[in-house]
Amino acid sequence: MRKIILAAAVATSALGLAACGETAEQAGEMGDAMAADAQSVADDATAAAGDAADATAEAAGDAADATSEAAGDAAASVEGAAEDAAAAAEEAVAGE
Repeated sequence: MRKIILAAAVATSALGLAACGETAEQAGEMGDAMAADAQSVADDATAAAGDAADATAEAAGDAADATSEAAGDAAASVEGAAEDAAAAAEEAVAGE
């Protein structure tokens, strides 16, 4: 009878150890899957940040071009107005 109880106890322990080993293996697989998912999310975030940086740089370049063009137009307008004022002043001086 003792041998049967001892054998049952050993069998129970063996089954428990086997179950723990399987659980640990499943936990390891789950950890690997979670790490792969986290890496995928990190890669996507890095790509999105790069795209945003590219878009920002392009927008800044476009804004700089537009500002330069507006400054050139303003300078041409001021130059034209100054020439008109100079011509009017010359006429006023000549007409006196």
